[in-house]
Amino acid sequence: MTDAPEDLTQPMATGFWASVLSLFASSSTLICCALPALLVALGAGAVLSSLVAVFPQLVWVSEHKEVVFVLAGLMLSASGVLQWRNRNAPCPIDPALRDACLRTRTWSARVYGVSVLLYLVGGWFAFVAPWLAE
Repeated sequence: MTDAPEDLTQPMATGFWASVLSLFASSSTLICCALPALLVALGAGAVLSSLVAVFPQLVWVSEHKEVVFVLAGLMLSASGVLQWRNRNAPCPIDPALRDACLRTRTWSARVYGVSVLLYLVGGWFAFVAPWLAE
């Protein structure tokens, strides 16, 4: 009697998808704060007004940037905990599955790093740059 093999790739898949979710959450901080500042700094105010006309939700996101940053920070924190917890998770013995596991682990860490970077850039434009301009 043989039991079904245990799926050891499940923790890695969870960490990867948590990183992708945190990437989208941190991207929202760029949309609310860094993108409008960049467009205005480049003299593309007309482009910004066109974007707001097409996507009026940008105004809501900008008005509620504190909530956006708190939610994105919570998602980044949860993803960071999952990354940390899965950093030494075992990979399958089969060479093809092991390589896929290690590749997923590497990409997950990279996606998480980009997410944190985007979050920090958005935070700079949302909170620090306006404070320095006063």
